Amino acid sequence: MRVRNDHERYGLISILLHWTMAALVVGLFFLGRYMVDLDYYHPWYHRAPDIHRGLGVLSAILLVVRLAWRLGNPRPGLLGSPWEQRAALWVHRLFYLLMAATVVAGYLLTTADGRGVDVFGWFEVPATLHGVNRQEDLAGDVHKWLANGLMGLAVLHTLAALKHHFVDRDATLRRMLWPGRT
Repeated sequence: MRVRNDHERYGLISILLHWTMAALVVGLFFLGRYMVDLDYYHPWYHRAPDIHRGLGVLSAILLVVRLAWRLGNPRPGLLGSPWEQRAALWVHRLFYLLMAATVVAGYLLTTADGRGVDVFGWFEVPATLHGVNRQEDLAGDVHKWLANGLMGLAVLHTLAALKHHFVDRDATLRRMLWPGRT
């Protein structure tokens, strides 16, 4: 089983990072949508935001690991026409940018009152920038818009992968499902 990427295929680490991040992004999105409508007396009113914040910090750490792994490994060549390859490159760049910006906005939202972010009782990320006028409102709005944009991009990415698999019948999706698949 291939662990590292080569110029043709993704390795196990890249595949695991990809799908773990995908599950986190989708899970965080739906948890965020769920928790903002909770009533104060709902049993998940405090628990859901705690889980959301903890997973958000873990996704930030995983994003840094993923970027480092990507920089230290060859990237398999993109498949499809030249315009599809350019689009895929820019979509991936936009994914990283949106994920990072969403985490930063969530951090600024969470730490607006000067308290750090507790991560499941394991450690705390301290509040560094807080007390800015309307910080919670502004960061909350930006976090929501970025998360919606990230999910829209994820849908586009999924549709493109399915198009490559079912219409073009190329290896784009298969090589992200299991190491060594082409």
